[in-house]
Amino acid sequence: MKAVSVRQLKSNASAALRDAREQPVMVLNRHQPEALLIHLRDDSLLAEPGVRLALATALYKDESLSLGRAAKFAGQRLVHFIEHVSQLGIPVARGANTIREDMETLDEWYGRSHPTSTHSVDSGHHRQPAQFANATLSGSLR
Repeated sequence: MKAVSVRQLKSNASAALRDAREQPVMVLNRHQPEALLIHLRDDSLLAEPGVRLALATALYKDESLSLGRAAKFAGQRLVHFIEHVSQLGIPVARGANTIREDMETLDEWYGRSHPTSTHSVDSGHHRQPAQFANATLSGSLR
């Protein structure tokens, strides 16, 4: 493992990122460990149990990933990821933009090319989750 100071990191961040491709890089602040740089193309770290889930949870909590994309990154079904973040006290519903992103992710998972198409509830067709949420947002579900 290589170590760099915060000052070194500020002056040459690209060198630290290059080094992280080969091995983890510890960032020191006043000679104390502050952070760890790990190259994410190294599948061995992401393959460790719980790492993908922890990273996806943190990225969702920080609003860097939508709920659907975080679940996909974690390799979990959406319902299981929702249960997971709910147990941690992380809010699931965040607003229309996030819901739309989640619907698009769900549509990608189901392989649909028209994410806004919906079937009428009265016609007896079953809605997929993204279609149901889209109908609810657009007000067509009555």
